[in-house]
Amino acid sequence: MSDNLKQAFELGRNYYLKKEYGLAEQYLTEVVEENQSFADVYNMLGVIYHDQGQYQKALRAFEAALRLNPGYTDAALNLAVTYNDTGKYKEAQETYRHALSRSGVSEGKLDRYVQGKLANMYADIADVYLSSGLYGEAIAEYRRALTLGPSFVDIRAKLAGALRDSGEREAAISEYEEVVRQAPTFVPARLHLGLALLAAGRKDDAVHHWQRVLEISPGNRSAELYLKVAGL
Repeated sequence: MSDNLKQAFELGRNYYLKKEYGLAEQYLTEVVEENQSFADVYNMLGVIYHDQGQYQKALRAFEAALRLNPGYTDAALNLAVTYNDTGKYKEAQETYRHALSRSGVSEGKLDRYVQGKLANMYADIADVYLSSGLYGEAIAEYRRALTLGPSFVDIRAKLAGALRDSGEREAAISEYEEVVRQAPTFVPARLHLGLALLAAGRKDDAVHHWQRVLEISPGNRSAELYLKVAGL
């Protein structure tokens, strides 16, 4: 690597790490114009393009990174996320599976960073199913996400909502209760748990959670309205 190219690489990487993507893109582009053998440069450019909403350019950059280094797990994860963002859900899942297969990593041994990305990908797919009224498919994807991110209370709350809307009231209550156990101050979960409990004839339990919401968030209009509906 020439001194000028090395300097451009270092400047680009430093700006990238500081999330100054405009300056980073300038220097990293200079690098690939002269030398197309650096997978990490293509990966960084892909992240920058994705941040800019230039998904097709991001796809090409991540694919270039993987051609240079087929075992580049981070680039594969970024590519899968970009596939997901462009509606290519099948390609997203296949890319993740291939990345794990190439690296020889089993699902039970993923690090937290990879687990988090996988969990959010499955949750995104579940959101699409849910918006289409495909409750069974959405529930399956939310549960897959929670296998990887059991502490992701926002995803668990979505699972609870999907269960409720599909008519699985007791399962929904169970999931909402788990959310509240993990995150006692998560107000939306308490509000919905109260509604589910009231629908199940457990008025006192519902009232307890709405009153707790008012302790956490004084003047919460939803909690006040639900209490009035409950006759309080």
